[in-house]
Amino acid sequence: MSNPQQLRYSKEHEWLSVAEDGVSTVGITEFAANALGDVVYVQLPEVGDTVTAGETCGELESTKSVSDLYSPVTGEVTEINQDVVDDPALVNTAPFEGGWLFKVRIAEEPKDLLSAAEYTEFSGSDSAS
Repeated sequence: MSNPQQLRYSKEHEWLSVAEDGVSTVGITEFAANALGDVVYVQLPEVGDTVTAGETCGELESTKSVSDLYSPVTGEVTEINQDVVDDPALVNTAPFEGGWLFKVRIAEEPKDLLSAAEYTEFSGSDSAS
């Protein structure tokens, strides 16, 4: 399992892309997707919603359990991934690509996001690529 170097990570197992024009993409890590098991339902925030770093903004339901989705940043949701809503298994099969969850225009980025190496050490996953 490798964590892409260009992403930042939260201790709640979400990832965040580098902002392009102030907008970043949010998803859950491969580690979290594997821990959840087969994701069968995804509830995401709506476009226009304000999300707050560290607070619940959605839910992921798997064959094993239901897990809250936490926002790694504060900002306004600009887009959701309708493909994941229609096919939640994308969270498991492509967590860093097609399985992204939503995009957010960042108002405030917390200082405690982790690098790939720091997240790998925190989560106990294999070394980052």
